[in-house]
Amino acid sequence: MYRIFIVEDDLTIARTLADHLEKWDYEAKYAADFKNIIKEFIEFDPQLVILDIMLPLFNGFHWCQEIRKISRVPVIFLSSANDNMNIVMAMNMGGDEFIEKPFDLDVVTAKVQAVLRRAYSFQGAVEVVECKGMVLKLDAAAVNFKGTEKELTKNEFRILKLLMEKAGQIVSRDEIIERLWESDEFIDDNTLTVNVARLRRKLYSMGITDVIKTKKGIGYIIE
Repeated sequence: MYRIFIVEDDLTIARTLADHLEKWDYEAKYAADFKNIIKEFIEFDPQLVILDIMLPLFNGFHWCQEIRKISRVPVIFLSSANDNMNIVMAMNMGGDEFIEKPFDLDVVTAKVQAVLRRAYSFQGAVEVVECKGMVLKLDAAAVNFKGTEKELTKNEFRILKLLMEKAGQIVSRDEIIERLWESDEFIDDNTLTVNVARLRRKLYSMGITDVIKTKKGIGYIIE
């Protein structure tokens, strides 16, 4: 189920969009705190954002730029400010589509489906894994967080990839060791502990704190 984050100042419009998208089996959430859009974005971890231009405090262009610092998630701009300048600016700021107000809900659904297909269905092998604001680059074995990027060792990369892919689930130590055995190194329980500790220190140096939690006697979880 795709998660869609709606950033819209008009609560009636936000609720209408959320209710309609949920009828199409999407999980939709609309922003509640316009001071902490990025915090809500990270916590919800959506696959698509619908973003109005005219918002309290900061406009949609600002929030699109902030999202682009940490994520490549598709962004659909939604606005009554539909002159060419705003449409061009929306695309230049990292937007993927533009919907004019007033809008037809069926048109919104069609554009949401088209953007999701372009972003996920037809891209071949997934190049990144995103979770909790972290962007794991699969082709570079590197993790990016709020513009800071660190390269990972082979084992650090495999551990973080597995935990991010199964975020919210406890991953047993045995399963992680099995994944690490894909390398030509000898891996045992102690080696796993050392690698997790090194990974945690690297993430901490980037400002990512307490993201990998230990479930004593079982394994690890990102929650």
